[in-house]
Amino acid sequence: MTTTARRLGDSPPPELLDREERIPVDELRALQLRRLQWSLRHAYDNVPHYRARFDAHGVHPDDCRELSDIARFPMTTKADLRENYPFGMFAVPRERIARVHASSGTTGRPTVVGYTATDIDNWATLMARSIRAAGGRPGHRVHNAYGYGLFTGGLGAHFGIEKLGATAIPISGGMTPRQVQLIGDFEPDVIMLTPSYMLTLLDEFARQGVDPRSTSLKVGIFGAEPWSEQMRIEIEDRTDMHAVDIYGLSEVMGPGVSQECVETKDGLHIWEDHFLPEVVDPLDGTSLPDGQEGELLFTSLTKEGLPIIRYRTRDLTTLLPGTARPAMRRMAKITGRSDDMIILRGVNVFPTQIEEIVLRTPGLAPHFQLVLTTEGRMDALAVRVEARHDTPAGRREPAAAELIRAVKETVGVTVACEIVDPDSLERSVGKLQRLQDRRAR
Repeated sequence: MTTTARRLGDSPPPELLDREERIPVDELRALQLRRLQWSLRHAYDNVPHYRARFDAHGVHPDDCRELSDIARFPMTTKADLRENYPFGMFAVPRERIARVHASSGTTGRPTVVGYTATDIDNWATLMARSIRAAGGRPGHRVHNAYGYGLFTGGLGAHFGIEKLGATAIPISGGMTPRQVQLIGDFEPDVIMLTPSYMLTLLDEFARQGVDPRSTSLKVGIFGAEPWSEQMRIEIEDRTDMHAVDIYGLSEVMGPGVSQECVETKDGLHIWEDHFLPEVVDPLDGTSLPDGQEGELLFTSLTKEGLPIIRYRTRDLTTLLPGTARPAMRRMAKITGRSDDMIILRGVNVFPTQIEEIVLRTPGLAPHFQLVLTTEGRMDALAVRVEARHDTPAGRREPAAAELIRAVKETVGVTVACEIVDPDSLERSVGKLQRLQDRRAR
C-alpha cells in the first residue's frame, strides 16, 4: 500500500473516540449489567412473547444478578419473529416507532424490526463509531453502495456517515458502470458495500480501463456476508486501500454491532456498551468460554422498540480479548453459518473454506458457485469458478486439478470442478448466494 493509505492505520486521537471506547473493563461490565437488567425487564413487561417464554422457562428478570445469569434465559430465533409478524415483538406503542425495517422474506414471512427515535440515534452513533474505527473521518466523502429500503444496510450506514460529520454519497446498489464513473468524479475517501459487490466493481473498473489503485479510495468497509482473509488480500492488492470488516444484522440492530479497527485488522470489536455477546454450541445451546468457536448470540442492552434476548444469529465465530479497543471483546471473522453449512459425506463444509482455496489458486478469478446435487444415493458437490481474463486455455485443466487437490487436503472432501469463461457467472449487487442446492428431495 501507499504511504497515504498506510497512514490511516494510526490510532485515532483520544478526543475522537467515544467515552465508551476508552472505558475500563470493570466499569463496562457494571454498565452492561445495569442495562441488561433493564432490557430483560423491558422485554418481560411489554412483549407478550417474552413474558410467556420467560414464565415457561421458570425465569424472571429479577433472577439476573450477574452477567452470566443471561444463560438461564431462553433464546430467541428468527422463527419467533416470524410467528409474531408483523409487530408482535415491539415493546412500545406503535405511535412511538420512528422507523420499520424488514428482511427480504425470501424463505417465508419477513422478520420485522422497529426503532424508536432513541434507537435511531443510538444506531447512528454506533455506525459513526464504526466508520471512524475503520479509518473514516469527519469531512471524508463516503460512497455508500449498500441497498436502501427495508434492508438495514443503506440507511443504517447513511445516518452513521452524517453523524460522523462525513459526506454521504447515497448511490445504493446497482448501476455498476455509473458507480465506477462516480467514484472517479466524486473522489470518495471511503466505500461501503458487500465484498462480493466490490469484486463486481473491480471487474467493471477493468472493463472501463480504469486502474482502481489510481482512485481516491482509502478505506473499504465490507459486510452483510462472510468473507475470507484471502478476499481481503485480493481487494487490498487490487485497490491499494484498507479493507475492513463490519458486522450487524437487522434483528439485533443492523450494521454497526461490531467493527474491525483499521489499526489492527484482527477481528471485529463488539460495541459491548449496547450488546451482550455469547457463544454457544450450535447443537445443544451450551454456553462456551471465550476462545472457543461456536454460534454467536446477542442480547440488546439499550433497544426500546424491539428488545432482543439471546438472539441466535446462526453465525459461527470466536470471542477474543480486545486490542485496539481494550475493554471491548472482539469476534473473529465469521467462518460460516450453522444454516449454510454443507454436510458432505459426514464432513462439514463452508463456502468460505472454498473461497480461500479459489483465491489462492493461480489462474482462477474470485467468482465461483457451489452446486450441490445427488449422485445415486450420495450428495455431490461441484465448484464452478471463472478463469481470469489472462489465463491461457491450457492452464484451466491444471487449475481445476489444483483446486480439487487443495479442497481434498484442506477440507477433507472430494469435489468436482468446472472452470468457466470470465464474466459468465451471475454477479452480486447485494448479498451473495454461493450455494445452489439441486439435490433430489
